[in-house]
Amino acid sequence: ARINNVFVYPSEINVDQLKDALSRTLSLWPFVVGRTILENDQHHIIEMCDNPIPITLVINNDLKEWPLDSNVIVEANNKLFPIFIDEVQVTKFFNNPSDEPLVRLKLTHIIQSNEWVLGISWYHPLGDAAACIHFSNTLSRLYQQMEPTQPLPIFQRRLWREDEADQSVLPIPKQFRDAQSIEEVSKISSAYQLNYDQLNLHFSGKQLAILRMLADENSITIQDVLTAYIILTLNKYCYNNNDERRILHTITIVNSRGVSDFIAPQGQVSNSLFMMLSNDFDDPYSLSNIAKTIRQLIIQLRDPKVLESGIATIDGLIRKNIRNNKFPNPQLVPNEIAVNSNFKYDWANLVDFGYTDKCRFYTIWTSVLYLRVFRLNPEKEGNQWLPRDRDGAEVSFRMEKDLKEKFINAWKRDIIENFQNVKK
Repeated sequence: ARINNVFVYPSEINVDQLKDALSRTLSLWPFVVGRTILENDQHHIIEMCDNPIPITLVINNDLKEWPLDSNVIVEANNKLFPIFIDEVQVTKFFNNPSDEPLVRLKLTHIIQSNEWVLGISWYHPLGDAAACIHFSNTLSRLYQQMEPTQPLPIFQRRLWREDEADQSVLPIPKQFRDAQSIEEVSKISSAYQLNYDQLNLHFSGKQLAILRMLADENSITIQDVLTAYIILTLNKYCYNNNDERRILHTITIVNSRGVSDFIAPQGQVSNSLFMMLSNDFDDPYSLSNIAKTIRQLIIQLRDPKVLESGIATIDGLIRKNIRNNKFPNPQLVPNEIAVNSNFKYDWANLVDFGYTDKCRFYTIWTSVLYLRVFRLNPEKEGNQWLPRDRDGAEVSFRMEKDLKEKFINAWKRDIIENFQNVKK
């Protein structure tokens, strides 16, 4: 229900300059200073009402320096990450009307290292990661006295009708068809955090280019081949003899902006996402076949007629689930892996407040066989910043504790061998 992000800067963020930039940002983003109301017990509305959003300023004398390593995705049970966030209080949105701000900011000055840390907590119904980074980038640019990146935010949203739905066009993910109560969802999610380990894998830009070359298909993207490599490695070394776990298809969370302005124009502030279920792979041990299968359905989804009926179908299903107090089921689906990639967005670069290649970005949470992908953070040795690999990627997901070492050893071996033994 919220996106919690943290940005770490090597030196001062001027508080007065930040407040001025935030004021100018909010004049372009009046949606963000709204409040939630529920009309007639069924219409959830964000009222644009010009209320304030809080900035908390903390002076930290205890920490010697920023305490976390370079991994973008922080473990959900990490005790240090929350101290840099003033979390949006989600339960307060259950009140009607609610006076809880939709966005909260927290600025922490670590005195001993003179590092400054900006935490942003963003109410997810405001919009997805694309909307959140659009807002954050505008704040960073206005702080630097730069013009906001185009397009400017668009707040109008299309309302979907039941007669636009067509379940035959695209398969509906089981997570929506088999929705559960919030208590059951919480129970499943908590068990996954306890019984599965998190992996954070770093790939250099050169390594990703090698994988892309191995796939040998012009239409395939770096993200397609990165997903395919993770699946291939899991199938070959971890699930080879497991018919239930062997990965045969993906669920990919796709940004639907830009396909058609009638669906979601570029710059729209919303959750313009679609969870896309791929066909089964013809060869789940072939890098190129897996990548091509993923790309084929993404291309299909770029047809406005297909996307419109697909979104209308899911929209109706979600509304029905909400009326019944049901939520998407996080239970593992046999032969399935999920992909939620932010590789398109260089968060550390887009929200750097002028500290080029010296801003580090962090966020929290992933789940079992749920791939989250981000650009690599800048790194330094001692007090010296290293040249940043702008094309590299971090992939994070959780997997079975007893299979984790097998996977990591196979990945390290592939790195040493420059992926020469990966089946094309």
